[in-house]
Amino acid sequence: MSALEVNLDHTQGAFTLEVSFAAPDGVTALFGPSGSGKTTLVSLIAGLRQPRHGRIVVGEAVLLDTAKRFHLPPHRRRIGYVFQDARLFPHMTVRQNLHYGRDLAPADAVHQDESAIIELLGIGHLLDRRPAALSGGETQRVAIGRALLSAPRLLLMDEPLASLDQPRRLEILPYLERLCREARLPIVYVTHDVDEVVRLADTLVLLNQGRVLSCAPVETVLGDPALQRLTGRHEVSALLRASVQGPPEDGVQRLAHPAGMMHLPVANGLRVGASERLHVKARDVALATGSVRGLSIRNRLTCRIVRIEPQAGVDVLIELDAAGQRLASLITKEALVDLALAPGQQVVALIKAMTLARASDR
Repeated sequence: MSALEVNLDHTQGAFTLEVSFAAPDGVTALFGPSGSGKTTLVSLIAGLRQPRHGRIVVGEAVLLDTAKRFHLPPHRRRIGYVFQDARLFPHMTVRQNLHYGRDLAPADAVHQDESAIIELLGIGHLLDRRPAALSGGETQRVAIGRALLSAPRLLLMDEPLASLDQPRRLEILPYLERLCREARLPIVYVTHDVDEVVRLADTLVLLNQGRVLSCAPVETVLGDPALQRLTGRHEVSALLRASVQGPPEDGVQRLAHPAGMMHLPVANGLRVGASERLHVKARDVALATGSVRGLSIRNRLTCRIVRIEPQAGVDVLIELDAAGQRLASLITKEALVDLALAPGQQVVALIKAMTLARASDR
């Protein structure tokens, strides 16, 4: 059963939103350029707007079914909503803002552990402050805590980092990563930032002009060149899954991938046996057609060429199948000719750099 099912037909002025998708448990990112309908969609899910036609189901709870003339009002949907601008009550302390969320929880709901949420978000030292004394990152963490304490069945986060500068974004991202790992409820996360998708999302819903172009695991959509064409700025990359093999040696963690062993520098060891996501940019992947000797590049995966797609300028994008997982390499047209590459050919992908996308519990 899907954690979230959405079928909506909504018109607002000259803009029409027609979407249909089902998402599993975990974090679902709504991604698309400005004006694609992301904020309109979450407003409809929250019940702040009424669609012309539609049906919304969270778990087993039907929130909207226009065919049956059923529309659950916003305050009864049990949805936690985190806005871009936090919207804390300025006359209340952080503690009082949190308790406001707690007081909204239905009496029959399973209440969240307040101390656990405070610890999760790192806001214990802020409890007696008022919002005016908080940084942007602290304000958003308090807003998230207030939403969680309302015992929601779904958490909506509408570009919560959009109003923050880069230092504050970097400050709050680790808290969001931990929240996404530990929260036992579906999360819909609106963003137009690929880095946030890589670090936080499990499922990616790609929106453009009020339509769903794709709804699939983030690894599948992230490596699709269509994403680059849509945004006009996204750099093609891939997420690989590999399992942790033993403790790190000399600061390097070994991870087993079906197409080869991988090596990742780490400050702290990862949990042995855990399945981790590794983010690899296409420009950081070189290709070889035979056995490779005398190279310092240690991450080498045996792959098959799926498709070759010319890019603007001198580059060519090579789509690869790495034992059933998607990978991409950006090389020059000259290299393509010199290596005589063709679809179906086996090659060795030489990964020059990669990052841990989102660590599981350490």
